[in-house]
Amino acid sequence: MAVALARKTLLHEWRRFLPAVMSVGFSGVLIIVQGALLLGIVGTNALPVTQSSADLWIGFPGTQSADLGRSIDAGVSAELLVDPRVVRVEPFLMGTGDWRGPRGGGISVTLLGIDTRPDGLGLAKALSPGTRALLEEPATVLVDAGDRDKLATAVGEAAEINGQRVRVVGTTNDMRAMGGVNVVASLATVRAIDKSLAAADNVTYYLVGLRSPEAATTVRNRFSQHENRTRFEVWTAADLAERSVRYWLLESGAGVGFIFATIVALLVGILITSQTLMAAVAASTPQYATLRAIGVSFPKLRRIVVEQAGWVGAVGLAFGLAGSLFAALLARLNGIPFALGPGIMVLSGGLVLAVALLAGLLALRRLRHADPAALLR
Repeated sequence: MAVALARKTLLHEWRRFLPAVMSVGFSGVLIIVQGALLLGIVGTNALPVTQSSADLWIGFPGTQSADLGRSIDAGVSAELLVDPRVVRVEPFLMGTGDWRGPRGGGISVTLLGIDTRPDGLGLAKALSPGTRALLEEPATVLVDAGDRDKLATAVGEAAEINGQRVRVVGTTNDMRAMGGVNVVASLATVRAIDKSLAAADNVTYYLVGLRSPEAATTVRNRFSQHENRTRFEVWTAADLAERSVRYWLLESGAGVGFIFATIVALLVGILITSQTLMAAVAASTPQYATLRAIGVSFPKLRRIVVEQAGWVGAVGLAFGLAGSLFAALLARLNGIPFALGPGIMVLSGGLVLAVALLAGLLALRRLRHADPAALLR
């Protein structure tokens, strides 16, 4: 009876509850978009890992984030190949440079040096075999399509990095960095541009391919013995990506600032939702008082209000999710990092629904101890 009455009241008084539905939808969009932007932006620092197909990453001990790697001993490669479960080990370089385009201007860039073979592990998810083949020509580079205007260089044009002439032969997608620009090149080209990587035994990471990806944890544990911990550290791809996101999210000033902004957006969304829904429920107080006057108990009345708040929250959240998907599409079209995954949607949706239900109960407070006759005047 309570459920049917709640739905019928909502349908009959839809104009009264429409602002509450819209506020819930707006709050949902605000919370989900802010969270997706936060995760998307900090996740760009793990792009070298997430866009590669390596099972294990070998790097300098204590590395806090994938983009903060330092050189390790090149002899590590031979040690890794001794394990029969390892089928491939290839170097991955990360350097820095100053880009100067043909139309002037300078900008700092991050150099990513990869093995250009068609089956290379580095950036295998971001580059097709044909695109990788373009880098076999010396002094050629790839830039992200979203960074071309920033670099003031079109495909086919030449530029300078650290005074070395290079030519842009193609573009990548989904490789935009948070604080700078990622430039992809072959191992030889990166060594020629960044003199700190010129030595053949200077490697930032080793990427490891296994016969069976399920053995990644076992192999990592084997090479993580105490005698190796001072020379190199081994991570699974998921572990290194998670470590990178966690560092920029919780330990860097940029991440903490963005978290603060997200919390503010969350509080604003909660405040808008609660106040609007409380006003809608409070406007129905005479109807609730009538029910109490004819003998409806307060627990049953509370069920009606909770049912109404739940429907308002669900419908508003549906609009919010649709708006968030539209925002994700716009972000995708404009190359904006936007990590809209099931986790953030479920978490935000649950939060918005909880706020809607709580707001309905709070609006009912003054009805609990009120005189029904006074409320009907």
